[in-house]
Amino acid sequence: MDRDNISNDIAKRVEELRDEIRRHDYNYYVLDSPIIEDFEYDKLLRQLQQLEEAYPKLVTSDSPTQRVGGGVMNEFSPIAHATPMLSLSNAFNGGELKAFDRRIAQSLNDEYEYIVEPKIDGLSVSLEYIDGIFSRGATRGDGTVGEDITLNLKTIRSIPLRLREPHTLIVRGEVYLPKDAFLELNKRRKDEGQALFANPRNAAAGSLRQLDPNITAARPLDIFIFSIESIEGKDFKTHSQTLKFLASQNFKVVPIVAITKTMDEIISICETWIEKRLELDYDIDGMVIKVDSFAQRNILGSTTRSPRWSIAFKFPAEQKETKIEDIVIQVGRTGVLTPTAVLTPIFVAGSTVGRATLHNEDYIKEKDIRVGDTVIIQKAGDIIPEVVKALKDKRTGDERIFTMPTHCPECGADVVRLEGEAASRCTGNACPAQIRRLLIHFASRDAMDIDGMGPAIIDQLLANNLISDAADIYSLKYDELIGLERMGEKSVNNLLDAIEASKDRGLDRLLFALGIPLVGVRVAGILADHFQDIDKIIDAKEAELLKIDEIGEKIAYGVISYFREEQNLELIERFKNAGLRLSVKEDKVVGESLAGLRFVITGRLSRFTRKEIKSEIENRGGRILSNVSGNVDYIIVGESPGSKLTRAEELGLKILDEDALEGMLTRT
Repeated sequence: MDRDNISNDIAKRVEELRDEIRRHDYNYYVLDSPIIEDFEYDKLLRQLQQLEEAYPKLVTSDSPTQRVGGGVMNEFSPIAHATPMLSLSNAFNGGELKAFDRRIAQSLNDEYEYIVEPKIDGLSVSLEYIDGIFSRGATRGDGTVGEDITLNLKTIRSIPLRLREPHTLIVRGEVYLPKDAFLELNKRRKDEGQALFANPRNAAAGSLRQLDPNITAARPLDIFIFSIESIEGKDFKTHSQTLKFLASQNFKVVPIVAITKTMDEIISICETWIEKRLELDYDIDGMVIKVDSFAQRNILGSTTRSPRWSIAFKFPAEQKETKIEDIVIQVGRTGVLTPTAVLTPIFVAGSTVGRATLHNEDYIKEKDIRVGDTVIIQKAGDIIPEVVKALKDKRTGDERIFTMPTHCPECGADVVRLEGEAASRCTGNACPAQIRRLLIHFASRDAMDIDGMGPAIIDQLLANNLISDAADIYSLKYDELIGLERMGEKSVNNLLDAIEASKDRGLDRLLFALGIPLVGVRVAGILADHFQDIDKIIDAKEAELLKIDEIGEKIAYGVISYFREEQNLELIERFKNAGLRLSVKEDKVVGESLAGLRFVITGRLSRFTRKEIKSEIENRGGRILSNVSGNVDYIIVGESPGSKLTRAEELGLKILDEDALEGMLTRT
């Protein structure tokens, strides 16, 4: 077969198959109204696959066969949103909705209409189409920069890969997992011994952030499109017009509940949907109310966080009655002891709940919650189960008062509660409940900065019993590492070099790396500067600590409690034996060539860490500031710099990329 000699008949047949499959996809996944049987659909798809395999030059990115492919990704690349993806302000009752309406009325001279839509409880994404072809998709991220999840979004069958017309536009939607699919997914994960998802929203988010698109494709995600962010060659007057247009282009569009001028009607709709939402096959956590006219939206404007022309009415959490069978302690990754109620299982807000957080000792005392109580529970934000109150009139006298343990149930270390804090904490640095979080923190950039020792490697080291605490990192051997997944000779040598280099990070970095309560980067530096050596910190008394500027009673108590624990002292001794530098080494002062100059950093840097830049500039007499103003001399710009660069350009500040910065530092 001559694959380069493609007849018009073959090319025409390929396009006919694609159009027919797209039509059936739209009927099935958008309209929920299939017109052919599954085996007939599969037959069409197989025909198309066979032709594309025989004639690879006919394969296009928008073909129905290309929804899954491209292999496994290494990471998600950042994408700067052309239009910021703002969040919504919330209202929780009719009074707050009326207050919103009054603000609208005060700003608009003309009559206005609201459009009301369900607030889909999923993950916001943006989809970009060029000439009608789906080209790129991203998560919301921080609203300014998201993550490129194009390959995963292509697996969602209700997202058209080609529009009916060749429009260039960006739309915004909410990806969700239907309730039945969520229950089936959790059942399968339970059978396989995997951790269960807390709710459909978490399942959808976890599915979209898989590095392997085949995993995403195996989960029946869906999407509702709810807005056009930008479009070329079209001028719409109202939001409702855009939704009709989107539906005409094969998008699955969020349903319009109502278009109305009266807030009383909207309040009635919201109250009706509090119960009606349970009838849907997908989760909604509220109703979205928007001014329909774009011209009026422009008058109202937006804050930096949310539009002034829209608000979300949030539903109250669903509540159920059950019984506390026991109260157990869970030790979190930060050492906090959290009392947890073991409940008689009950179905609430989309899943069966058997446990609920009791937050802390004060919460239990304040609500007078006891083992054996009949209680009301709800899911905070429809996610985390919590006990709302105990039904004291149902007590029998057999209930038991709970007391917080004085020693960690995981490792036996002392439990402390800092003055003014509600949390009780384990003081043990070798506590197995905390070790993963402690190791990730220990190896992180601002701590010991062990390049290559991220969460995935730490998980492997723990799973293979190669480390059980931070000191074990410094006794890792080549032969132990070479057999681990994705750890070839170069990777192992690089990791061992990074571990060796971390020994010379210094006292301040180690103090921060230890995870001492309330000892962040700044406090660690203050302690290191004052004491100069770890042994002096270990021997320090409370009165001596309190004499230091910025060290208060809570920090002093946290430091003393930490170094009073025997397992922590053993850890320090092992660090000494491994050759770590546990005293201050003076930084080299290069000179005063940048004296008086002020710098701001923005964007992601590839060659320097922010800490390195700060050190280099301060060692030459310069200063790093956090905000752009007329007092700044230079702005250092990395990738995706954001609004700081715009402000700097408005002020006429001098701009340095990494090449220019490196040249300046080299010359000085």
